[in-house]
Amino acid sequence: MTAPHTDVEQVEAANTAFYEALERGDFEEVASLWLTPADLGVDETYHDPADSGVVSCVHPGWPVLTGRGEVLRSYALIMANTDYIQFFLTDVHVSVTGDTAVVTCTENILSGGPAPKAGEELGPLVGQLVVATNVFRRTPGGWKLWSHHASPVLAEEDETEDDDTPD
Repeated sequence: MTAPHTDVEQVEAANTAFYEALERGDFEEVASLWLTPADLGVDETYHDPADSGVVSCVHPGWPVLTGRGEVLRSYALIMANTDYIQFFLTDVHVSVTGDTAVVTCTENILSGGPAPKAGEELGPLVGQLVVATNVFRRTPGGWKLWSHHASPVLAEEDETEDDDTPD
């Protein structure tokens, strides 16, 4: 077993690799970072990894997705419909217990869709604040994502307005 500080560093690196692969739109890299039945010693000859409930994912506003097939399809769909995305992670906290690690963070997301007019490079950029929990599992090939759960942060109303002020 590795030293605790080394585990934390390795989990941080795996978490960073996940977000960097999303930013690059590298589907193969994203897929390689998710846990497979083989990582758990499950015989894939008798167990279809695409239908396995081994992994789960919740994107903001989406239902729970289970199994590698559903989870990876969701990332393929997101990447196909997002021309630009960048994650600025804040409030990152890593906790490792044995072969399981939990990363909580705030995803400060900047994204852009297709250009609205010909000749423009990118549509308007949109910012979003999301809190996420990423659960990793130690495998012989390194730390792999087991579950990703992201929820939007609701904007607080401006409390400085005075209701008694005439319009």
